[in-house]
Amino acid sequence: MAERLTLKDLATAAGVGVATVDRVLNGRPNVRRETLQRVLEAAERIGYPTRVLAARQTEADRPLVRFGFVLHKGAQEFYQNFARALQRAVAQRTDIRGRVVLRFAPSQAPDDFAREIREVARNSDVIATSAINHPTLSDIVSDLSEAGTPVFALLNDFAQGVRQNYLGLNNVKVGRIAAWMIVTQVRDPGKLAVFVGGNRWHGHLLRETGFQSYIREFAPEFRMLDAVVNLETRQVTYEATLELLNRHPDLRGIYVAGGGMEGAIAALREVRPPGKVALVVNELTADSRKALSERYVTMVIATPLEELCRDLVELMITAAREGRAASAGQHFLTPQLFVPESF
Repeated sequence: MAERLTLKDLATAAGVGVATVDRVLNGRPNVRRETLQRVLEAAERIGYPTRVLAARQTEADRPLVRFGFVLHKGAQEFYQNFARALQRAVAQRTDIRGRVVLRFAPSQAPDDFAREIREVARNSDVIATSAINHPTLSDIVSDLSEAGTPVFALLNDFAQGVRQNYLGLNNVKVGRIAAWMIVTQVRDPGKLAVFVGGNRWHGHLLRETGFQSYIREFAPEFRMLDAVVNLETRQVTYEATLELLNRHPDLRGIYVAGGGMEGAIAALREVRPPGKVALVVNELTADSRKALSERYVTMVIATPLEELCRDLVELMITAAREGRAASAGQHFLTPQLFVPESF
């Protein structure tokens, strides 16, 4: 009687590990189509039962996962890039049938975020959003989680304690990187300014905290001005930057911790030569890249969107299958740093 073939035999014939064969047989994530085909061909070659393997290749057999995403600033280049990266990350998964519902909140008001989150929840198994911190939104996330729809926080760690996970940068470290760059670049001590979007952006406040902690620790000769709220808008940032430059001739550095960097760049172009005031901004766009090349921007600290979206989709698939984790976590990514000589 022929000896029964084992998973180890199939793994050896396919040139993969036993764990990979197990993932293929059980339809688990992180199995490429090429790997699935290799295992199937090896099974046919050595006589391993292929009925289950063949079934894994059929579209109908792949589990359906419905992804809901709510971002904001839909007209802004960074968030347009973010939306495309999310859609690509879902489309690249061959172990599921992914369906994407993606909406943009028309403003940063809590009610607008709440309305969009509720809307995507109607047709989603799992949700991720870049929402602000607000009790109303925390309550919505809590209700959704209890109803079996996990919610992930993106870039801004909102709804702590009830959201599934946070994915983005370590914002305290981002602020410290910005401070290090500015004081390293500036020759003469003077005043420093930080722009934040508002008090509801937890990530911005953490960046401000990181920035100020670095200055206190390593560059006390610099004087921090009060943080400026710019509502993440170009015009407010532009006007506030001009006012700062007029009132403080010894302003040496500016860090725009959130959106609105285009306004700071425009103001510096009008009244200061390149490099006179060190400017650090977030996210690489056409505007920030051009300002880098012109040396109006000293550094861009960017989110690795492709990596974030791949990791997010993996975690969302696990959450959709297994439910909300008993303990929420944080998933930090390493920021990408760009300076004028990067290009």
